Amino acid sequence: MTQTVNHFALLPLYAAGGTALLVLVLELAFGRFVLPAGILGGLATIGAAVALGLRPASTFCGPEHCSWVSGPQAAVVAVLFAALTIGVLALSAPALRAGIAPPGEFCFLLAAAMAGGVVIAYAGDLITLIVGLETLTLPLYVLVGLRRFAPRERVTTTGASAAVTFFLVSVISTAIALLGAALLFASTGVLHLAVLTEGSGPLAPLGAVGAALLVIGFAFKVAAVPLHAWAPATYDGAPVPVAAYLSTASKLGGVVALAAVVQRLDTGPLVAVLAVLTMTVGNLVALRQTRTVRLLAWSSVAQAGYILAALAVGSAGVPAAIAYALFFVVLEFVAFAVVVAVRGPSADGGDLADFRGVGRGQPWLGAALVLALAGLAGLPPGLAGLFAKVTVIAALINAGWGWLAAVVALNALIALAYYLRVAALLYARSEPVGVPFADLPAPEPAATGSTVTAVADPDLLRAATHPRVPVPRTVAAAVAVAGTITVVLGFAPQWIFDALLG
Repeated sequence: MTQTVNHFALLPLYAAGGTALLVLVLELAFGRFVLPAGILGGLATIGAAVALGLRPASTFCGPEHCSWVSGPQAAVVAVLFAALTIGVLALSAPALRAGIAPPGEFCFLLAAAMAGGVVIAYAGDLITLIVGLETLTLPLYVLVGLRRFAPRERVTTTGASAAVTFFLVSVISTAIALLGAALLFASTGVLHLAVLTEGSGPLAPLGAVGAALLVIGFAFKVAAVPLHAWAPATYDGAPVPVAAYLSTASKLGGVVALAAVVQRLDTGPLVAVLAVLTMTVGNLVALRQTRTVRLLAWSSVAQAGYILAALAVGSAGVPAAIAYALFFVVLEFVAFAVVVAVRGPSADGGDLADFRGVGRGQPWLGAALVLALAGLAGLPPGLAGLFAKVTVIAALINAGWGWLAAVVALNALIALAYYLRVAALLYARSEPVGVPFADLPAPEPAATGSTVTAVADPDLLRAATHPRVPVPRTVAAAVAVAGTITVVLGFAPQWIFDALLG
């Protein structure tokens, strides 16, 4: 049989892979223009994905099934991967222009990761899916180690140790996933997602073990408990824009991979246990966090638990899980973008105390972060997050998993504690600070030599000791665009998502 290749179906991959090659050539030939090339390549990938979404086509097909399958859901995922790549490039632009990080290597690695995300979106079999996940993840090992972004004196985790932790756990999880895929193939003789099954007869137990191992291996990508320990250390040790990519694009890849297998395999009980552990541990540990990026990391662990809860019911919960993932990554990106805007391009995420009064000094940044936090908590005005949580809970109730819906609701209430704490901190006044003035003239001779303490105005003192970092235009644009998308998604009618998610 002669197999033909439909190059139109591969346009998004050509655009993403071509971006990586273009950036590499420009860096070697001219040493500049790499950032605009990366952004234009991301836009080209979006255009190619939209064109393929309007006119679906598949390729690498056998007698019955294809390894590259397009559709509305694949187009949405590919567009989101490309958009997140553009957003992270915008957040990183000031640091790249200042030479804090190597622009050529950074843009090339990010474009290569985007190509992996595109492969995940269109994967039609397990091997293509795992290759896409690894192509997405491998460049991130190096990006995490680019610790020149931030000063080291306040960093609790170095970039090198964060990269090594991320690499070791990822390699183990990949080996587990490959073993699961091998056992499934040994049991059923199929790898295409459209006909994926655990099999029947004497080899059915082997297929069940393979399905469990596959889910556990993919669970690493979403930082599900007990494969979550890498996330807080890695996020805190990585440059903040890279942490944003890890928390959004990398997690989206894991969700898509899990959704592709759980809707065809009987893994509901295992995924439900992972969901309960993930959301509960994530929320309880987030309550104790004082560093900003670590709090966002534990929050993203908890959010992964909500997504896993929807996936536990199988195919009936996949649309809700994908919708929740789409909302989550946009809200999470807004939160990280505000952190970059407040802290500056070369700083780490800092402590929560560093964000005290930000809403007073920079109202639009405070409003954007409150919008993101409210959405992650499922509260107005973050209507996107509220819609997402209602969608997940409704899917669980409709599938007869009322107990899991109750666990989701309980954990959402627990999460309110730290989301509201951070939101309130943004508009809190600085505490009065006693400032000793030993050299002030004593008002009376008897008081000569005494120390007089004057209480300085807290806002003036903070302005003098913690000056606001000017927000670069590219970072401001990223915050504004992501915030606008969040608001639009919050008001989007249900039928739009039904059409997009099939």
